[in-house]
Amino acid sequence: MSQTYDNWEMIIVDDCSTDESAQIISQYMARDSRIRYFKTEVASGSPATPRNMGIDNATGEYIAFLDADDKWLPDKLERQLCFMEDTQCDFVYSDYEKIKSDGERGNRVVRMPQKATFWDVIETCVIPCLTVMIRRDTIGKTRFKYVSKEDFVFWLDILKKDVVAYNVGEVLALYREQPQSRSSDKMAMIKEQWHILRNIEGVKTPVAVYFMMKFLFHGFIKYLK
Repeated sequence: MSQTYDNWEMIIVDDCSTDESAQIISQYMARDSRIRYFKTEVASGSPATPRNMGIDNATGEYIAFLDADDKWLPDKLERQLCFMEDTQCDFVYSDYEKIKSDGERGNRVVRMPQKATFWDVIETCVIPCLTVMIRRDTIGKTRFKYVSKEDFVFWLDILKKDVVAYNVGEVLALYREQPQSRSSDKMAMIKEQWHILRNIEGVKTPVAVYFMMKFLFHGFIKYLK
């Protein structure tokens, strides 16, 4: 609601929250008709179901994702939309900044590559979900799969269509580190990465080992931020 670009729709998907989220959202909906509310029938426990529900109900030309604990900077949508219109690209992302669980900022900026192809992303996921904006027609019928690291697999499915993603080159989002988040379990992330390479993408073992070494290197560098 603080975005400098105001021609948006906000689709909030409630994955069976047990707090007062629904009541709070209702209050905002009463004040702003751009906000739309959906709720899953049962708690999915996976980001895939809420994100797919959001895509299915989106009416705009572009789609962007934001999980409940992260933040966009106020000019996120405007800067990315201008970039996409100027360059005629269909898929963009940006740099981001890590913040503590209490929201404290410390200028821990994570810079991402200038562009990302399928082979760039399969090496290591360089597309942060909270920074993405993508044309809805480019997504088409592609949806998040019910696997671990679902955003990583989703980008690969999009990029397989000969799509290239581009970095706007600015910090436009804030990623909140949570001690108990899935990404805090490093060993589980390594196992998930191997599973995706070998069992979902079908990468041959020698090539998968190469990609795993690159993944571990990039992960170490990112951890230092």
